[in-house]
Amino acid sequence: MYKVIYCFFFISILSISARGQQAKELKRFQLKEVKQGVAVDATHFYVINNTSITKHTKTDGKQTAVWKDTTGIFKHLNSGIMIGNKLYCANSNYPDKPMASSIEVFDAATLKHLDTHSFGLFPGSATWVDFYQGHWWVAFANYSDKNSDGGRDNRWTTFVKFTAQWQQVEAWAFPPQLLEAFAPKSTSGGSWGKDGLLYCTGHDKPELYVLRLPERGATLQYVKTIPTTSEGQGFAIDKSDKNAFILYGITRNDNYVVVAKVE
Repeated sequence: MYKVIYCFFFISILSISARGQQAKELKRFQLKEVKQGVAVDATHFYVINNTSITKHTKTDGKQTAVWKDTTGIFKHLNSGIMIGNKLYCANSNYPDKPMASSIEVFDAATLKHLDTHSFGLFPGSATWVDFYQGHWWVAFANYSDKNSDGGRDNRWTTFVKFTAQWQQVEAWAFPPQLLEAFAPKSTSGGSWGKDGLLYCTGHDKPELYVLRLPERGATLQYVKTIPTTSEGQGFAIDKSDKNAFILYGITRNDNYVVVAKVE
């Protein structure tokens, strides 16, 4: 049902990162459910598919719980983040139009669905969510291909800050070099790092992009690119590890969860 492969090597992709950080692969788990993203807590990781979630032990990948949509309501769970004993997932109606999105909440122990927050029709498709410094942060993707909606291309991809009660506070555009890297798709994963920087991925490139909020203006500031073995999509930073930057990502074509140390 699952397979664990241990690897110890570096991968270099962009000259821009040749002298910077890189992701050193530690191990990987092959699981047939791997399609959209992964979340992680102190003891388990959670594989997120369009209409299902599976829970696995971090030591050997053994499955301990599963949730599958039986309502027909869910179409595209994108990514997730663990907050306390709850798993928060970005959800959308992709590829349907007009775009509609929500945040879906699950119990981490049992994967029982607990709650929802709907954005309704929104100019973008929610692909990832985080909670940082007392606020919600959500990326809303737009696309430069057949999945474009309302005449918008991926330049309309937006990063939005909400209060804890989901009132919109601010929003930013993504810098041109990231939009080019995303094209024709958009950002698929993201998380605030323990260093106060913002990390995100595109749809399929083995790259982790580092950003910060700008001191002025309406566009996120690009910092650098970190080469990875995992390939875009929803990822997770293991915030239970206080001593290292451990990254959980996926490779969707061959269904691996990849664990790496960024250094």
